[in-house]
Amino acid sequence: MREINRRGLLGAGLGAAAALSIAGCDSLGPSGGDGPEAGPEKSPKGEKGTQGNGSGQGAPKKNVRIIGDGSTSDTGKQPNQPAAPVPLEPGQKPPQFVIFSWDGAGEVGNGLFPRFLEIAREHDAKMTFFLSGIYLLPESRKSLYRPPNNPRGASDIGYLTDGHVKETLTHVGRAWLDGHEIGTHFNGHFCAGSGSVANWTPAQWQSEIDQAVSFVTQWRTNSGWSDIDPLPFDYRKELIGGRTPCLLGQDNLLPTAKQLGWRYDASSPGGRQVWPEKRRGIWDLPLQGVPFPGHSFEVLSMDYNILANQSKNSTKGVPARYPGWRTQAVGAYLAGFDRAYETNRAPFYVGNHFEEWNGGIYMDAVEEVIKRIAGKPDVRLVSFRQFVDWLDVQDPAVLAKLRTLEVGESPAGGWNTFFKQA
Repeated sequence: MREINRRGLLGAGLGAAAALSIAGCDSLGPSGGDGPEAGPEKSPKGEKGTQGNGSGQGAPKKNVRIIGDGSTSDTGKQPNQPAAPVPLEPGQKPPQFVIFSWDGAGEVGNGLFPRFLEIAREHDAKMTFFLSGIYLLPESRKSLYRPPNNPRGASDIGYLTDGHVKETLTHVGRAWLDGHEIGTHFNGHFCAGSGSVANWTPAQWQSEIDQAVSFVTQWRTNSGWSDIDPLPFDYRKELIGGRTPCLLGQDNLLPTAKQLGWRYDASSPGGRQVWPEKRRGIWDLPLQGVPFPGHSFEVLSMDYNILANQSKNSTKGVPARYPGWRTQAVGAYLAGFDRAYETNRAPFYVGNHFEEWNGGIYMDAVEEVIKRIAGKPDVRLVSFRQFVDWLDVQDPAVLAKLRTLEVGESPAGGWNTFFKQA
């Protein structure tokens, strides 16, 4: 597990008890896995179902073009999208963008994937689901996966049951129809030892991405299932970004991502709440440090990082402390949101996993935060894709000016005069 000590924004000096794991929920926990990764072995079977085109709002009915073996299809322009972005007007206050994202995005029978799809519908929110490719690969076919620097078929997150693969297909299809983004969390989630993604070369990242895409676009061939509708999108066109396991390996990923035409990467650890910039031509959108109630240091804006500071990486802490920890998690997210919303309007990123750690308090915390910020003036709950769509139509000089605002810094003289200042 990689750790970073944090005091203030990026300082050092914390004791071990308060250490912040930059890998967040992407650090290996006591069970040797994380995120939905630990779920397949400990979650009961969920509801069965098949994905129909009628499962999502605005579901296309006509002009469906089957792609390849029928695992995916082209159903036209993605429905339930916001209006086309426009440049900021002179003196206009920027919107407050908030991006909720989900690593792994596998349904393991705990009902969290459909739960948050419903919450998103209720609050007109769009999100990014970073799908782990092997979550669409039946375990009986795991030998198809050849992870770089690891044995054939190996995975540090395990494989889903066939029933849970089918449920994941259902919810991924519905998510796209509801207007959400399907990114990638790659495949085997290797974070330690010589096989760690931290050591992968650009060519090995290419192999990992090719395999992740193939597991999504060839799930029908790999499974032999014929009773499930194809995913309603062309994944090769939709995939424009991802988040690496444990937030490791970005330096060698970026050349490959650039070559593939990706538009952003969300793998940087320990970012500050400031306006983003590009690295090697790709928008760098890192998880951020946010105020941690009751402490002088900040915590990374991901569910597992909060857990790591509360129950010392245990996913089953002392139940009597759950209510207080839940309140603290809500407070951390709201403190990060408020700091940006009331000052520099930097985008706010929150990372999650479909897990029930510490009694499910982190899922409850995220739901409460969504309910409390949705509908506020200027707040836009969007996907990473929608956010970079907005960034790409802005005047570069305007974005450069926004980047001059530090964490918690309001524009001197107000927004009306900010962009006029030299």
